[in-house]
Amino acid sequence: MANLGGYLALATFVSFSGGASVRLHAQNVPELPDSPGYTLMAKAAADEQPATGAPAAAEPGQVDKPTVDTTTGVTQREATWRSLPGDFLHDQKALWTFPLQVMKGRHLLPVAAVIGGTVGLIYADPHAMPYFVKHQRNWDDVNDVFDPLITTGEVISLPAGLMTAGYIRHDDREVNTALLAAEAYGDTVVINLAMKAVTRRKRPSDVAPTGDFEDTFFSGGKSPLKGSSFPSGHSTAVWSVATVVAERYRNRGKPWIPVLSYTLATAISFSRITEAAHFPSDVWLGSALGYTIAKYQTLSPRR
Repeated sequence: MANLGGYLALATFVSFSGGASVRLHAQNVPELPDSPGYTLMAKAAADEQPATGAPAAAEPGQVDKPTVDTTTGVTQREATWRSLPGDFLHDQKALWTFPLQVMKGRHLLPVAAVIGGTVGLIYADPHAMPYFVKHQRNWDDVNDVFDPLITTGEVISLPAGLMTAGYIRHDDREVNTALLAAEAYGDTVVINLAMKAVTRRKRPSDVAPTGDFEDTFFSGGKSPLKGSSFPSGHSTAVWSVATVVAERYRNRGKPWIPVLSYTLATAISFSRITEAAHFPSDVWLGSALGYTIAKYQTLSPRR
C-alpha cells in the first residue's frame, strides 16, 4: 500500500516530537554549579528580594538557580562551550524516551495534531506533487535563491553571525543564543537522520516522468544523507535555528526578529516542495520537528 510506510514513519515520529506541549516555568530546584545549561551566577538577585530573608550571594560550592531574564522576567536557559556536550546528551535522552511520556497519556493533543496533519498530507502527496513538478519552471527564479547549498549556508550563517557579533560586542546573550541554536540543530539532525534511515522515502525528483507518486516509502536511497526524503532535513534545520532566535528575542523590543526568523524558515521549507526535493508531508513533519524540539526541549529550563 502506498501509505503503509507513512504509518510506520509516523509511529517513529512519536519519539521525536520533543514534548510539544511542555512549557517549563521557573524552578526552585537547586542545580550544581557546573550542571549543563547554566552559567555560574556571579551574584544572587538580592535587589529583587525583600530586605528580610533575602538570599545571600552564592558561595563557592553552593548551588545555583536558573537564570531569569531581567527584561522579560522569564526563566531561561543559557549555554556555554563547556556545557554544550552535556546539554546535548541530556536533550537526546529526553527525546528518545519521549514515547514513554506519550504512553502515560501526556502531550497527546499536540502529538495527535502533528501526526494527524502528516497522515493527511501523506494521502494528499500523490495528488499535490504532480502540480509542483509540472509547474517547477515557474518557480525557477525563486528556487535559485533557495538552492540547497545556499539554504544550508543561510541556516549556518544565522548562529555564526550572532556568535561573531556577540564576541565583538561582548554580548553574552548573543553568544549564548548562537550556542543554543547550534544545540537545537544538533538535537534535531540526529532525530531527522534516524527517521530518514528507517523510512527511505523516494524524493519526488527521483520518480520517473511516467511514474506516479505512490509507494514512495522504503524504496529510496539507502543513505539518509542523500536519497531519503522523509522528513525534510532543510526544514528541520531551519525551523530549529529560527525558533531559538525568535524565542530568545521575543518581547525584547525587536518584533522584527521573530517575524524575519519564521518568514525565512517558511520560505526555505516551501522551496523544498517547489524544487521537487520533498513532498508536502516531508516538509510539514520536518518543520514540526524543528520547531517543537527547539522550543520545548532545547530552550526549556533544566529542572
